[in-house]
Amino acid sequence: MKKFKNIALATCITLITISCKKEASTATKEIASTKTEIKAENLETANFTIDGMTCAVGCAKTIESKLNETEGVQEAVVDFESKIATVSYDKTKLNATSLTSTIEKVAGGDAYKVSKAEVKSAK
Repeated sequence: MKKFKNIALATCITLITISCKKEASTATKEIASTKTEIKAENLETANFTIDGMTCAVGCAKTIESKLNETEGVQEAVVDFESKIATVSYDKTKLNATSLTSTIEKVAGGDAYKVSKAEVKSAK
């Protein structure tokens, strides 16, 4: 009976640990302060609807981190509840297609899919 309880406990712990596709680091990563300043006339913002996210801590934060590490991205925020990523970026270096590709390549390329992208130029 004790052996059965240990196996059940180990199974529960394993399921809780792997419930998210990829766990993000609990330490907050600082965005490199060496990012190049983006000129106001080159700044563009896009919203991406992302399918496939299963948790806020692992999925949304992992995508957000990957976008913020991308050269030409000023800021990226991923809201797990609405499933929307809002990205401000340099339109001379990036576009909605390249950002969609970046999002869809996170976690090996088979976990997330962008179903809608809306671009808004800064004025």
